[in-house]
Amino acid sequence: MELTRFFRENGRWMAEVRKRGRDVLRDALINKGSAFDDDERQALGLRGLLPERQATVDLQVQRVIEALARRNTDLGRYEELADLHDRNETLFFRVLLARLQDLMPIVYTPTVGEASLKYSQIFHRGRGRWITPKHRGHMADVLREVQGDIRLIVVTDNERILGLGDQGAGGMVIPIGKLALYTAAAGIHPSQTLPVSLDVGTDNKRLQEDPMYLGYRHPRLRGAEYDEVVEEFVHAVREAFPRALLQWEDFKKGNAIRLLDRYRKILPSFNDDIQGTAAVALAGMLAAGRACGRSPSQERVVILGAGAAGIGIANQIRAAMRRDGLGGDNLRSAIALLDSQGMLRGDREYADSYKLEYVWPMEFAAQKGLGSPDTLPDLHAVVAALEPTTLIGTSGVAGTFPEKVVREMARHVEAPAIFPYSNPTSKAEATPVDLMEWTEGRAYVATGSPFEPVAYGDDEIVRISQGNNVYIFPGVGLGALAVEASQVTDSMFTAAALRLVELVSDADLAVGALYPPLSQLREITHRIAIAVAEEAIREGVAVEPTDGVAEAVASWMWEPEYPEIRPT
Repeated sequence: MELTRFFRENGRWMAEVRKRGRDVLRDALINKGSAFDDDERQALGLRGLLPERQATVDLQVQRVIEALARRNTDLGRYEELADLHDRNETLFFRVLLARLQDLMPIVYTPTVGEASLKYSQIFHRGRGRWITPKHRGHMADVLREVQGDIRLIVVTDNERILGLGDQGAGGMVIPIGKLALYTAAAGIHPSQTLPVSLDVGTDNKRLQEDPMYLGYRHPRLRGAEYDEVVEEFVHAVREAFPRALLQWEDFKKGNAIRLLDRYRKILPSFNDDIQGTAAVALAGMLAAGRACGRSPSQERVVILGAGAAGIGIANQIRAAMRRDGLGGDNLRSAIALLDSQGMLRGDREYADSYKLEYVWPMEFAAQKGLGSPDTLPDLHAVVAALEPTTLIGTSGVAGTFPEKVVREMARHVEAPAIFPYSNPTSKAEATPVDLMEWTEGRAYVATGSPFEPVAYGDDEIVRISQGNNVYIFPGVGLGALAVEASQVTDSMFTAAALRLVELVSDADLAVGALYPPLSQLREITHRIAIAVAEEAIREGVAVEPTDGVAEAVASWMWEPEYPEIRPT
């Protein structure tokens, strides 16, 4: 029996509540804290459990903001917000939206990385569901114990958390953070979201030896045993939540690509590290091209990092170039990828089959001056030979865009676009300050983590855009849910990227920004969701709603207001 049932009536969220007294205050989805009025206090058995005065939600927001100001570190502010999230979800999202640009680096990158590293030390309360090998044969039962109409799931196996690697149970902060951003940006009601950790063990020696570690204390499952856990989980989701959309998050590159290909047609799902990162990178490149008059077919792109993110970016950019009329050898030579060994070239063996599509044949590399059999071209050699207009980093290694490489690029291109996308901040391929200096202020820069504006020259202030996936994934998820798409296709991400570029103003570009301000995130997400939903209908993976796409999208967007509570 559900103790709390949420539903919409006349456009407003309502809650039927069987709980009474302290159980009401312990339920973050219905708790209003000091904002309960006298009638609610009487009906819900709260008389005497709260101070006399009924506070307004604005007063509560101010109290939280002052509490955050008293914290001395970003991790402390993260803990303050996490505690609020566990105590009063409506107020949490009210605060987040009131200070979105300031608090996003706290609830997600880069602070969430530190929270992941220290998860077992700062753990207060469980949220979401942990699925471990002990649950084999019973995963559907575990999921069915979750109350509510779950429509959106973010799941990780914790193996590639940001640029930090295997964090075991600490990886749960990523699905929690992503779903918080979904609700803040897209308005998905928190009662309809579920963070999940597939805790299949860890190979992180530090965690294995930590007496405080809270996760499944076994070596990480591999091979057939791992696949069996994932397979059962996917079918458990279909059984327990047949209308849910699933987002794969922070899986190791090989598994990320393989699982996306295997399951994307079994249940509506996508991988933000592959597709979301690709869409935001494409949007950044197109915005820079718009600023300096380059079309997609005129771009030459070098990507350092040939994992899931790098391959995803290459796929989206290549599709854009092809749509712009580029083909044949010209299309092949327009994109070059490098991994940790060097350029993807035909004289190497590749264990990762997903890289093969971007391997240059030796004779083709030779035509570009990159065919010496004695030396595998490094980044500097590739940049010198190809004279790229756009340089993108997904390497996860700090400092891999050195001055020598950047100056070489700037020698050949008047307005280079340079995207050090690796995060957290400590993993960035270069800093914006250095990039502006090495290019004499001519570069368009977007980063994976937030950076402060850069002062260049006498009076120029350059705004550094964060190539944050939050511009993309909430709109994709919202659009797919609004029209109940049976699949999430690559072209839906392309539609999201193209709409995002439209939302970049000339005033943004004039100060070096390639993305609109995050303070506009709700409106950005709304408009992207419409584009995504329309693309889903065009592709035949969804049917147009009776009331139209715009109305369907708007109906999903919850504003963080306390629900009307009906005691039952």
